[in-house]
Amino acid sequence: MAPKKIKRLIIIDANSIIHRAFHALPPLTNKKGEQIGAVYGFLLAFFKSMKDFKPDFVAACFDVHAPTFRHKKFKQYKAKRPPAPKELYSQIPKVKEVLATLKVPVFEKEGFEADDIIGTIAKLAPRKQVIPKLETIILTGDRDALQLVNSKTKVFALSRGIKNAILYNQSQVQEKYGISSQQIIDYKALKGDASDNIPGVTGIGDKTAVKLLQQFESLENLYQELETSSEKAKEIKPKLRELLLQYKDQAFLSKFLATINQNVQIDFNLQKCKWGRYDMKQISKTFEEIGLYSLIKRLSELDNNIVNQTEPKKRIKKNLRLW
Repeated sequence: MAPKKIKRLIIIDANSIIHRAFHALPPLTNKKGEQIGAVYGFLLAFFKSMKDFKPDFVAACFDVHAPTFRHKKFKQYKAKRPPAPKELYSQIPKVKEVLATLKVPVFEKEGFEADDIIGTIAKLAPRKQVIPKLETIILTGDRDALQLVNSKTKVFALSRGIKNAILYNQSQVQEKYGISSQQIIDYKALKGDASDNIPGVTGIGDKTAVKLLQQFESLENLYQELETSSEKAKEIKPKLRELLLQYKDQAFLSKFLATINQNVQIDFNLQKCKWGRYDMKQISKTFEEIGLYSLIKRLSELDNNIVNQTEPKKRIKKNLRLW
C-alpha cells in the first residue's frame, strides 16, 4: 500500500514579517509616492515559503491595535517598545489587499496577539480536517513561536533580514538552545524578554536559565524543589537560590505573559484556507496597482508550487541566544 500523502498548512505571522521586511529593506515607493517596501519584502518571504514547502493550505494572522489580555495583567507589557513608524502601518492594508487577492484568509481578534491566533490554528487544524496527516509550518520573523514546535508543527523563522530562514523541528530546537520547545516558556519566565518587557527573574541570564531547566525541567518543578529545600535544590548556589525565591511571583507572571494562548475562540475552517484558488489575472492587476512590477514576472512560480515536495535543508548554529 502506498504511503499516505502528508498535507501542509502554512500559517503566516504577518505582522512580524512586515516589520522585519520594513527594517531590512531600503525604502521603496510606487508611482503614487506610497511606501511599499514592506509589502515587497513580505511577498519575497511569502514566495520563498511557497517555493520551499508547496503547501496545500495557507492562513495569515495579524495583531489588532488594541490592548491584549497580557496588558490587562501587566500594564508594562511591551511598554518599552517604541511605536512603529506610520510608514510601516500604512502598508499593512496593502498586505491584506494582496492576501485577499491570493485568496489567503486573514485571522485576527481584539484582545489577542497574532501569536495566540497562530497557536490556536496550529492546535485546531489537525482536528478540523479528515486528512490522515497534516504538517503545520509557521512562517515568522521572530522566535516566540518556537514554543509551538511539536511532532506536527515546525517553525520557519527568518534570519538576517528576509533572505535567509531556518526550519525548526523539535530536534533542531533542542540542538540549538539546549532545551526543548516545551521549555521555551520556562526559559523566558526565568530569563525574561527585554523586547516584550517581560521581567523574568532579576539577575538571571541565558546560561543560568538554560542550566536550571536542564536540571529541573520546568519552572514548577524548580520551585517545588526550592520550597521543600530538597537535596537537589541545595546544589543551587545560595545567592541564586535567594534570587529565585525573592522573584518567584515575577517568574510566574513572566511565564503567563510568555505563554501563547492556544484556545482563542475563532471561526476556523481548514478547507477555506485551501491554497491555489486565486485568479492569476486579478493578482497581476493588484500587483500592478500597488507598484510591484518586478513580482508580476514571478507569478508563474505560484502555479508551480501547489504540489508538496520535501522540505529544504536545515541550517543550525549551536549555543546562540534565544532573545
